[in-house]
This record gives sequence, C-alpha cells and structure tokens, in this order.
Amino acid sequence: MSDFWSAWVIVLLVLNVALVLFLFVWGQIVKVPTEPDGTTGHVWAHGVLREGVRKLPMWWVIYSVIGLVAGIGYFVLYPGFGGYKGVLGWTSAEELQRDTAASEQRLEATLAPLRAASLGDLAANSTATSIGQRLYLDNCAACHGERALGNTVIGAPNLTDADSLYGTDPDSVMASIRDGRTGTMPPWGAALGVHGVNEVAAYVLNFSGVATPPDWRAAGKARYEAMCVACHGVDGRGNRALGAPDLTDSTWLYGGDFARVAASIRDGRTGVMPAWGQRLSTDELRLIAAWVFAQP
Repeated sequence: MSDFWSAWVIVLLVLNVALVLFLFVWGQIVKVPTEPDGTTGHVWAHGVLREGVRKLPMWWVIYSVIGLVAGIGYFVLYPGFGGYKGVLGWTSAEELQRDTAASEQRLEATLAPLRAASLGDLAANSTATSIGQRLYLDNCAACHGERALGNTVIGAPNLTDADSLYGTDPDSVMASIRDGRTGTMPPWGAALGVHGVNEVAAYVLNFSGVATPPDWRAAGKARYEAMCVACHGVDGRGNRALGAPDLTDSTWLYGGDFARVAASIRDGRTGVMPAWGQRLSTDELRLIAAWVFAQP
C-alpha cells in the first residue's frame, strides 16, 4: 500500500471512530427538552402516540463500550490501520500458505498408502472411492451426471454399464481420463439424401434387433457397406481403436430411437472428452477411475 492510500485509510478510520465516540458520549449527557409529562411534544395518530425520552439502558452502554474497545484492539493487533502491520504481524497470505501446507500434509498421509494399489484394489477401498467420488462430482458430473449415467443430449457416455468406446480395462479408462478423447462421426446427409439416411438408419437399428421396414433395410445394407464398414465393421460391432461404437447392442450415445439415429447419420456427431491430466494429479486420476470401476 502506498503512503498516500495508507494515510487516506488512517484519516477515514480516525474520523469514523471519533464521530462514533462523540455521538456515544454526547448521547449520555445531552439534555433533551421535555414537556411536563416527560415527552418531547411530538405526537402521532391524533395524540395516541407520543415521543418519550429515556436514558439508554446500561446493558446497551456496556456492550457499546466493549465493542468500541474491541474494534480499537483489532487495529492494534491486526493490519487494517493503513499500512500498519499490527502487533501480531498476521497476514492472510501467510495463513493461506500455512493452511494449504497442513492440508497437503494430511492429503499426502491419506494418498501414500494407496499409490501401490491397483485400480481394482482401489475400487474396493472405501477411502479411495469416497475421495474419488468427490473428485468425480467436482470435475466430471457436469457431463456424465451425478450417478455417472451419462447424458444422451450431449453424447456423454454412461459409465456404469459394460460398454465403452475405447475399452473398459484399467489402462484404457485411465488414458481416457488423463488424455481425453475426440470422436467424430462424419455427416452423410449430403451423400445419402433423405431416403438414403432413413435406409441406413433402418439397417443400423436392425443390428440391435429393432424392427424396421424390410425394403429400407435391404437398400440400407448396400449403402452401409459402401460408407460405414471402415469404422463400424461389416457386422456393426465397431472399433475401439477408433472409438467407433458397437451398433449391435442397446447402448447409444445420442439415443437409440429412429429419429436420433437418423440425425447422427445425416448430421454427424463430434464428441470431446477433455484431458484432465493437465488439471489433476495422477493420484486424483486414479481415484476417479477407481470410483467409476466401483459403480454397479
């Protein structure tokens, strides 16, 4: 704080304290003119209400003095009186550093025994999953939901089922959380046209047992084999190396009704899983993964 602003704060404080002290003392000794009945003569409601004059109660006076002394004592002990640092030399920055260091020590004591454990063991450890849940809620729940059930509106996958675009083994899950993922489904609407989109959607839905018009499926098969097998495979089981989803199950990132499947084919989809390795430590990433593995 510069000398000017320090002096400015001191002047304001002194003036305010002096004014409060003056009003307090003056309020004890001032004599207010009164009528013979002990009131000031001010009346309201046609004389029903009259303004009386009473001395301040002693409890109020005592508490006021205590508050005034405490306020002055605060400015003696702590910073606040301009650039004065206070007798105790306390600063918020030092308190923050001290509390942060203490918190990190407690956290380290908790995490150290967990580092040698596998993700499977962590998933069975209540301490690990409790911390992992908090980290998940802070960083992941906005997309995947509080209970990790996903969100078909934005294409965030359900993390509690056995299906995964890139694999459910520990290494794949850790890679997804740490490095993020980017998946792109190209839009085929311009190439297929309205009828072509419907026909491919009918053929794709048939993979998972959904009844669709036979003539659409027949026409869609040829279109699918010409445009889609490179990623999803001839049998529609997808490709985890590419993040191409399995089309033969009942799991759909953006919903499995005909309209949504057709929209995915026509307009394409682009999904982005952020890379949390730049924000979270390895310990934190492992705890999140452990909580995800622990979900039924």
